[in-house]
Amino acid sequence: MQAVWKLNGGFVKDILEEMNSNTPYTTLASTVKNLEKKGYVMHERHANAKKYLPCISQTEYKRSFMSSFVGEYFGNSYKDMVSFFAEEQKLKPEELAEILNMIKK
Repeated sequence: MQAVWKLNGGFVKDILEEMNSNTPYTTLASTVKNLEKKGYVMHERHANAKKYLPCISQTEYKRSFMSSFVGEYFGNSYKDMVSFFAEEQKLKPEELAEILNMIKK
């Protein structure tokens, strides 16, 4: 999705170039089709090719992803999620303090 948003849509070959990865074309094409089934992208036909366009903004996607992520892995508890990352030392004390300041505001 990052590449689709950056390009504001593109053909699979364009998305692959933007990603700058060794992902096989067919794997990416399957992934993009799955994103279309989920409603994240749509396509426009250009002769025999399909240009994929984003249907959802990055903000909407993050909101949806995080809701399902927290729901599935942390039982809808953002406290448990933050606690997990703190315990795994993925959050520095300064970052935790910054999060607390954001919550207070």
